[in-house]
Amino acid sequence: MSKVGEQKKTMNQNKEIYECVIVGGGSAGLSAALLLGRSRRRVLVCDKGNPRNAPAHEAHSFFTRDGISPHELLSIGRDQLKPYKSVEFQAIEVKEINPSGNQFEVVFEDGTIKKTRKILLAFGVMDEFPALENFGDFWGKSVFHCPYCHAWEVRDEPLAIVGNGETGIEMAALLKNWSADLVLCTNGKADLTADQRTLLENHKILVREEKIIRLEGDNGQLENIVFETNEKIARRGILIRPKQTLRSNLAEKLGCELNEFNLIKTTNVFNETSVKGVYAAGDITSPMQVIAAAVFQGSVAAGGLNHSLIMEDFV
Repeated sequence: MSKVGEQKKTMNQNKEIYECVIVGGGSAGLSAALLLGRSRRRVLVCDKGNPRNAPAHEAHSFFTRDGISPHELLSIGRDQLKPYKSVEFQAIEVKEINPSGNQFEVVFEDGTIKKTRKILLAFGVMDEFPALENFGDFWGKSVFHCPYCHAWEVRDEPLAIVGNGETGIEMAALLKNWSADLVLCTNGKADLTADQRTLLENHKILVREEKIIRLEGDNGQLENIVFETNEKIARRGILIRPKQTLRSNLAEKLGCELNEFNLIKTTNVFNETSVKGVYAAGDITSPMQVIAAAVFQGSVAAGGLNHSLIMEDFV
């Protein structure tokens, strides 16, 4: 065996060095951990247990698990990792990741430092709620950002879209697949062309430009939208696309490039970022933010990452 090969064999046997640290233990992170665990890789999953979809009672459009609670889904995912003893979990925040030669030093919130050969970022995004009274009471239930996850439950009901301009038009077109009774609430002056207004009129979609001051309902089920004039309109659901930010600045600190959606840019089919040895998966890479996509990306990234480790060691 060559000197380089001996060094890498020693490195693999060094229990102080992980082969991958996964930042985030949601659908993407657990999917990656499963493949890497089955590949006999020493993995550390760092997650503090606050998934983005926690407010939702049910998760949908995921094969074999339609309607499962988000908490139960992640619990099953963790349970199924128990046979793979090389996969560890820590409920701890990663504060910094610093390249160190062909490895990375991971700095945790308690000041401890661990070394790893590869990094997989899967920490998700945060939604910035509008300044609207009691918005959070309905979020993830009858107020949602993904019709594929929630619109079936309010199909054929009176629904609203909160949006404006071209985005509002696109959202209205999308939601019309589930209900013909739609109102576009621009929450202020509408930024619509004459042609766009005509298009909405042709589809019998009313435009309301008044500011929304609050929502009314019970146990997360929307009943009314209340405008600044105190007028109410009865609606059973709202589609909205809140502004998103990455949940962590680790990618920025590492120098990872962002894509046109201000999410992390991946440079190959294995979801490697612009920083060699750093991979990304899940909501942080794509606006198609559904569980199935996150699971797929986590598995693909883990496969690419494992292949990279194999080729580095096969010398």
